[in-house]
Amino acid sequence: MRIRTTSVAILAVTVVGCSSDKGSNSKVDTIKSTAPEASSAADASGAAKNAGMPPKPTGAERDAVLATILDVNSNLIHDEDKAINAARNQCAALDGGATNPDHTAAQRFSYDGVTLTDDDGSHINFGLRKTLCPES
Repeated sequence: MRIRTTSVAILAVTVVGCSSDKGSNSKVDTIKSTAPEASSAADASGAAKNAGMPPKPTGAERDAVLATILDVNSNLIHDEDKAINAARNQCAALDGGATNPDHTAAQRFSYDGVTLTDDDGSHINFGLRKTLCPES
């Protein structure tokens, strides 16, 4: 008898819990109402935020990042947006505790026929820490 009473009580709580969503007709509506707002996962421009990735630099900050990359190899900034995106991704690797960040930078910036060494990657990382993603 005790088992039936407990089961009925659990069922009653479940039914009451489902019916308290103020007129919602589906579980999807309930889930939507308890989900975090989409705006909390996006910045003002509507782009999704990536953990550890800094926002796109502009003005003098952008120029400083490009100068850092230019100092390693001028061919890397022919496509400035590509270089900036690589820099932002490298910052995420640096802040995310990459095992070998110099090698990661060398690989990330080896494009358009340019192959970098780990020493080049170290130079890029040093410059990124001075500009786009200072160590926190």
